[in-house]
Amino acid sequence: MKTIPGKTMAEVEKSVGWFARRRKACVRGVAAAELAVCLPIVVLLVIATIEACSAVFLKQSLTVAAYEGVRTSLVNGATVDTVRTKCNQILSDRRIEGGTVTVQPTDINSLQPGDYVDVTISAPCAANSVVPTSFYRGRMLSATASMMIED
Repeated sequence: MKTIPGKTMAEVEKSVGWFARRRKACVRGVAAAELAVCLPIVVLLVIATIEACSAVFLKQSLTVAAYEGVRTSLVNGATVDTVRTKCNQILSDRRIEGGTVTVQPTDINSLQPGDYVDVTISAPCAANSVVPTSFYRGRMLSATASMMIED
């Protein structure tokens, strides 16, 4: 270690120690500033990812319920009420709230082979969001399934 003219070795070590402590405090300050800038961005990304996964789950649940509903409509003696009951049961099992089921045509028993049955299910994103602040505020997701009546 170099000595400074007019300073004792103890004084030099004391001033170097002060500098090291000062530098350590600056590094801590920089880390705190980086955290203050980056943490809100990271939290926003996590919340947006959770909300996107929730929307994908909602869309998939609507698709599954519509598919099962249209399959139910192909059974002999099926009515619009049995289709709605099946769809609402699936939506309930998946904890989907506010779902509406539409079956076209309304008289399934009068269909002939070659005719199509459409089941459309829609639900609001806001009622099915996991996060209190909804990125999909006011949006409705829907799914439709179609099948042909066969002999």
